Amino acid sequence: MNKDMLSALDVLEKDKGISREVVISALEAALVSAYKRNYGQAQNVEVEFDSKTGDIHIYSIKEVVDMVFDSTLEVSLEDALEINKAYEMGDKIRFEVTPRDFGRIATQTAKQVIMQRLREAERGIIYDEFIAYEDDILNGVVERQDSRYIYVNLGKIEAVLSKQEQIPGEEFEPHDRIKVYVTKVENTTKGPQVYVSRSHPNLLKRLFEQEIPEIYEGVVEIVSIAREAGDRSKVAVRSRDENVDPIGTCVGPRGQRVQAIVNELKGENMDIVKWDEDPSTYIANSLNPAQVIQVDFQSANGSCTVVVPDYQLSLAIGKKGQNARLAAKLTGYKIDIKSETDYNEIMAERTAKEEYISEEVILEDSLVDNVDYDQVYSEAELDDTVEFVEEVEDLNAEDDIREYDEIAEDIMDADAVEDRIAEVELDPEEDYTELVEGHDDI
Repeated sequence: MNKDMLSALDVLEKDKGISREVVISALEAALVSAYKRNYGQAQNVEVEFDSKTGDIHIYSIKEVVDMVFDSTLEVSLEDALEINKAYEMGDKIRFEVTPRDFGRIATQTAKQVIMQRLREAERGIIYDEFIAYEDDILNGVVERQDSRYIYVNLGKIEAVLSKQEQIPGEEFEPHDRIKVYVTKVENTTKGPQVYVSRSHPNLLKRLFEQEIPEIYEGVVEIVSIAREAGDRSKVAVRSRDENVDPIGTCVGPRGQRVQAIVNELKGENMDIVKWDEDPSTYIANSLNPAQVIQVDFQSANGSCTVVVPDYQLSLAIGKKGQNARLAAKLTGYKIDIKSETDYNEIMAERTAKEEYISEEVILEDSLVDNVDYDQVYSEAELDDTVEFVEEVEDLNAEDDIREYDEIAEDIMDADAVEDRIAEVELDPEEDYTELVEGHDDI
């Protein structure tokens, strides 16, 4: 039996990767538990396992005291001195209590505890191994799928790929080999759980590192990634070596490097753009393949207006706004795309408005019937002017001239109104409508 135990330890260490020390520690704890349960002994006990011979010994630990109150935990100084003259008060003495019939029941209990400890140790090893792969890419084999997950065999563990992390429209069959990005590793009560993704932007980053040595070595750097999984992605790159073209390096001879990535992602379109310190140039590059005439930063809140030729407006925006949306994600700017014609019209209107507002328009002697009220008067002045015109038109020749003067008082000088009326010399039978219609300068 001892030889079988030692052989089992060697197999566990070799096949499961669990060290002998871990197994022996679990075995000793299991034997202590079995001893206490089966023999009703609650005293402090220790188990000693000989890793060379496989022999097991159980010891009861007792403290040397002057007066014994619990014989299972204490031993008198007198008895201790009989064992060894060197013992003193407070010393700990080990007494072997290995039962002769420490057999089937105890062994079965020990086996259960050992198996539990072994599972925990194995889970810990798997967790420690795969936590190192978090935020990395792994090769796996599709095993099965249900309504929630696709289960991917990563070797020692089965990872789960949720519907949200799958590329839209991508389908797999059992035994298909795929590359997945490890998003999270959890150590649950049921063991380690690995979550993987096919739609994460970092999957694209890791694929570039695998296919392009210059990126892995750091000569070419991926600055930003914007991805709509399964459809289109944009990758901004820059070179740390002025003699290395970052875009040409990523594309490779005849596009072989980037094509390998596209094939892995089932035909996902790939735009590789050059990063630039100048935001205007960077934004213009991000809207590739559209040409950009001008980038206008109108505020400091991270937004801009991009001007493109009229015939390239739809190309710059992209299908359902995809090109503009990806460019905004890539650069971090809020991008408003305008055609050249629309932009020129907007700027012309803005310039005219600014010039007009800068002029001081003062109308002291006019009813301003034909004046653009929005540009000349404030809202209060407009209300006064309209009221004045309406009330003047309602007057007739029999009304007192002072009433006319009172109506005009809020918007023009009363003396000027009287002088103007005297000059006109209206017929008493006529109303003041003529004054308004015939003399716009009032």
